[in-house]
Formats: sequence, structure tokens, C-alpha cells
Amino acid sequence: MIRVLLADDQVMVREGFSALLGAQPDIEVVGAAANGREAVAQVRSLRARDAGPDVVLMDIRMPELDGLAATRMVLDGPGSPRVLVLTTFDLDEYVYAALRAGASGFLLKHAPASELLDAVRVVAGGDALLAPSITRRLIEDFVRAQPAERPDWTRPEALRALTPRETEVLRMVARGLSNAEIAAELVLAEQTVKTHVSRMLTKLGLRDRAQAVIVAYESGLVSPSG
Repeated sequence: MIRVLLADDQVMVREGFSALLGAQPDIEVVGAAANGREAVAQVRSLRARDAGPDVVLMDIRMPELDGLAATRMVLDGPGSPRVLVLTTFDLDEYVYAALRAGASGFLLKHAPASELLDAVRVVAGGDALLAPSITRRLIEDFVRAQPAERPDWTRPEALRALTPRETEVLRMVARGLSNAEIAAELVLAEQTVKTHVSRMLTKLGLRDRAQAVIVAYESGLVSPSG
């Protein structure tokens, strides 16, 4: 069962998402917050009872404490949940900062219900998820940025620590392939691919696949043109 906490300042959004997610046999809504401060408090309270959420659906623009600050606080400490950021605008200036804060995925609020459900399951499973329009802008932003403007975890020289297979897996992750798709293309067991991905992230000092995508592009391992 995937435990989900919703954080959005719009009552209709919270109720709609809660009804949609709660109707799924593998998803349980364990909390709903109207702002970032409530979200942080609920996550901490639930974790103290060993009932913490696996995924937090976090709106970016909320009163009292915005989604960016709340994401940082929710992810501070062991056993933290995954954060899936929900945004109305694919140009939201907080999107890039939320990734640096550790968010595992981004989804536009007007995405179909099926995409929201898939996103929750993907993020809960340990993968990262970025809406295609956000991914493109994210890549363009990092490619254009001067080295001094890039996050500390963007370290191309660290790629030398990867094995040839891990480098190949990183390239496929950057292309947007899932573990299952990588396994099929390389004729490997999916568990073997998961191991390669885990080792690659550890060697590069990255939190998840979202950051790995950026490192792959920023280092020149792959290019925006393909």
C-alpha cells in the first residue's frame, strides 16, 4: 500500500485528488494539508507513529510556507518520503529550486488522472518523474547555465568513477527510459538494472534519477539534440 499525503491550498484540488487516489486499491491517503507548514507537521507526526507517507503531493505556491521550503523540511532526516511537486505552470520559477531541494518528480495539475496515478506509483517505486515540458526546460536551463551557477551535485568529473555499463545505463536514464525498458534494451534482468542505477547514483552523489538526467546533459554524455 502506497501512503500519500496531499498538500494544496485549494480545497477542491485536495478533495478531488483525495477521492481519486483513495479509490485505488494500492493507494491510501493518510493526510491533507492546506499549506506547507501543515504538511511538514503532518509528515513529522505520521512518521513518529511509523505511519509516515511514502509520497507527498506538494503544491508549490501555498500560504504560510511554500512548497519549496516545505520540501526541504520534509526531506530533512532519515526515512523521509518522496516528494512529487504539483504545479500549474511549467515555467514556475520554483521548479528548478525544488529539484535541488530533493523533489523526485514534477507534474502539471492539468495532467490526466491516469498520469497522476502513474506518477505516484513511479515516484513511490523509487524512480523520478518529470513532465516532458518541464524536462525540456530543465535541460535547457542547465545547458545554458555557467559552471558557477550550477548546483554542487553537478560534477562531470565524477563520471570517471562509473563502469562502462553504469555509464551506458546513465545515458539511457537521461533518455527517459524506465528500468524495465533499459533491461529490455540491454537484455538484462530488471533487478540487475536497478543495481546499476543504484550504484551509479551513489558514485555520483545524487539523490535520484532526476538529478542524474541533469548530470548526463551537463557533462555532455548526452545532448539536447539526442
